[in-house]
Amino acid sequence: MTQRNEWRAEVVIIGGGVGGCAAALAATRAGATVVMTEETNWIGGQLTSQAVPPDEHPWIEQYGCTASYRAYRNAVRQYYRDHYPLTPAAHGNPYLNPGSGGVSRLCHEPRVALAVLRQMLAPAVSGGRLTLLTEHKPVAAEAEGDRIRSVTVKCLRTGAETVLHGPVFIDATELGDVLPLAGVEFVTGFEAQSETDEPHGAPEAQPDNMQAITCCFAVDYIEGEDHTIERPEQYERWRDWVPELSPPWPGKMLDWTMSNPVTLDPRPMAFVPGGMEWEGDKYNLWAYRRIADPSHFVPGTYQGEISLINWPQHDYLDGIFTTGSEEEFQRNLHDAKQLSLSLLYWMQTEAPAADGGTGWKGLRLRRDIVGTADGLAKYPYIREARRIQAEFTVLEQHVSTEARMEITDTDRDTVRAAHFPDSVGIGAYRIDLHPSTGMDNYIDVSSLPFQIPLGALIPRRVENLLAACKNIGTTHITNGCYRVHPCEWNIGESAGLTAVYTLRKGETARAVRSTPKLLVGLQQELGRAGIPVEWPRLAPL
Repeated sequence: MTQRNEWRAEVVIIGGGVGGCAAALAATRAGATVVMTEETNWIGGQLTSQAVPPDEHPWIEQYGCTASYRAYRNAVRQYYRDHYPLTPAAHGNPYLNPGSGGVSRLCHEPRVALAVLRQMLAPAVSGGRLTLLTEHKPVAAEAEGDRIRSVTVKCLRTGAETVLHGPVFIDATELGDVLPLAGVEFVTGFEAQSETDEPHGAPEAQPDNMQAITCCFAVDYIEGEDHTIERPEQYERWRDWVPELSPPWPGKMLDWTMSNPVTLDPRPMAFVPGGMEWEGDKYNLWAYRRIADPSHFVPGTYQGEISLINWPQHDYLDGIFTTGSEEEFQRNLHDAKQLSLSLLYWMQTEAPAADGGTGWKGLRLRRDIVGTADGLAKYPYIREARRIQAEFTVLEQHVSTEARMEITDTDRDTVRAAHFPDSVGIGAYRIDLHPSTGMDNYIDVSSLPFQIPLGALIPRRVENLLAACKNIGTTHITNGCYRVHPCEWNIGESAGLTAVYTLRKGETARAVRSTPKLLVGLQQELGRAGIPVEWPRLAPL
């Protein structure tokens, strides 16, 4: 007989990724009691269990994020100063980038991210305002009319189930798992252009056409040593795979030539462990997501540089993760992991090197960096989830540079994204869609710094649920710019504060959005919490 427990909190957060952590931080700081669940044993999602260094906009060091996200970034750097033997120059660098990676100004190890997030949430845990249930997965929900009454989560260690009750629920899961369980209306994949009128929309709806997931991993390189892994069981399948993308991919996925994300022309890449970010006219993939650069640390701290491998070469296109049975999910996950291991094995044995040789046997899979036995991240990197059918859906026309220029008849120097009166935050990133399960090649489009509308967090029907990450009211297209770390943090933080605001006012989020006085009050609360709702007008956007 399955053991069943009961738990009640003012705010119930399902999912402990970036958005969930930010929601919990905001709600507990506002005085609410919170329970937050997480499927893995690491909170932090993209930053930790998915092993993805932060993707951020170009102005992140100056402005364009919430005060708590700024505090997170500062705390990461301080963690290195306090606990790692930095060189004097690195210790005194206010903009320390521990890995010197090219993708971010703050490439750092997942365990450091985990430590900082735990520190930030520690006062709420110690004060009894926050209960963390790690290794718990939602398995059922009870709804009555337009309200969710409870969500049941199952402990993946013991099998025990806990029924979580509360007046407000937040879905911060990576795949929008609460939505089907609670009967909340949602969409997946590509909407039809006839529905959205988006310039890059599809001719017809393609609900199974979603961005690829990726099983990330970390490696270092030890010259003269052999760390070749066992040949993966699906190696031949993935070594020889040529994806039938449209427009076409240049050739095999396991190759140093990929599609240029913007032009889709063939783009040869370099791979030089320990090399420069640019090797001649080729970008060095090794340096892209490097998370440990020994030059910042006293000699002997690291045996070599550590790079986080998250490339299109191991984007998994052969299955989706939002439909089907648990068995289908696990089968797709197994195959995605085989693809990642095959990429590593190919790099160790057959990949062509600039000197005419093949393979880097000294590439060492760093299982300790991601905390798993197989050396792959605890959870796949999810780029696209189920999305609520929202009160308001953000379209390409709201944020795309070219679309906004056409709509507003404005030049590139002065064009702005659409203004949302119900804004609860800001974000910025290109509309960046990786190859998809519908066999579309990259869709990579310039976008403008944008706002996060409250209406995108609110389902059309259900009254006491807020979306807090990649499950908000975006489209397949606009999800591509709302999905990255600082934006997801802002979405989650605003969802957490909105949840508490509705409780204190005795109103629903829908009522807050439609009542000018209540909406202004919420935006003032957000401002006091350090959450900007619009971009600075003098910013060079």
